Amino acid sequence: MPLFSVFPVGVQDPHHEKIITVTTNGSIHSPKFPHTYPRNTVLVWRLVALDENVWIQLTFDERFGLEDPEDDICKYDFVEIEEPSDGTVLGRWCGSSTVPSRQISKGNQIRIRFVSDEYFPSEPGFCIHYTLLMPHHTEAPSPSLLPPSALPLDVLNNAVAGFSTVEDLIRYLEPDRWQLDLEDLYRPTWQLLGKAYIHGRKSRVVDLNLLKEEARLYSCTPRNFSVSLREELKRTDTIFWPLCLLVKRCGGNCACCQQSCSECQCVPTKVTKKYHEVLQLKPRIGVRGLHKSLTDVPLEHHEECDCVCKRNTEG
Repeated sequence: MPLFSVFPVGVQDPHHEKIITVTTNGSIHSPKFPHTYPRNTVLVWRLVALDENVWIQLTFDERFGLEDPEDDICKYDFVEIEEPSDGTVLGRWCGSSTVPSRQISKGNQIRIRFVSDEYFPSEPGFCIHYTLLMPHHTEAPSPSLLPPSALPLDVLNNAVAGFSTVEDLIRYLEPDRWQLDLEDLYRPTWQLLGKAYIHGRKSRVVDLNLLKEEARLYSCTPRNFSVSLREELKRTDTIFWPLCLLVKRCGGNCACCQQSCSECQCVPTKVTKKYHEVLQLKPRIGVRGLHKSLTDVPLEHHEECDCVCKRNTEG
């Protein structure tokens, strides 16, 4: 039986939770992180700060991977974060396609739960770093702290940019009536219908989500580039065949850069070296003809990219 039906959303058995007193920075992680976590596991941590006037910020390690969701729902292996003051579930995550976003508590406590079923454990699991925040020191208030209407426009703009679907965005803006607002958003009115309507009916959530995804795909991401081996390896004394090879290099613009700086650049944040077998042709010393051999040439591939301020890449 899937654990999703046994363990519904929200921590159900707080008696088995581990209390962690937070006085400084620290972290919690799945067992054996960053290696495969055990099966049939339920772990609950409650982080409690001694100072009642602080918040707890949770940041996920970039290495994140749990069993994939089914129908976009984390049913089997997942990590879940809950606000103890009112039982609000801030999020449930699984899979490995995206790293969960930063979470901030409403008060001085926050609860984390990890569940794995008896099938298909993955790696590396998860690691969550926690830090203490004074309320007036936060750079961008969490959706759970202030209503969106109370946020400065620039902060709200950055918060809106972080959502991947229209549904998640509306849920953030109107947590108490988001479903009604979502229905109203796509319901034709007496007003003049826009050109996006086709046969009097507008597509549901998919259109805007695709627009955002298309922009992301053509922004700062790894993509195929052809490089000249002689130029890349600075080997003017040698001929390679093929002359060029495809490598992954960061490309695209940073028009939607979320950082506050005058100029953003698309730079690699994860680089790997891969070897490619090619034919090498070198002149023979004192002999006519070319020496032919198969050789492995190392080329850098950009696995991950990000938009950063230009000043951060200099010096």
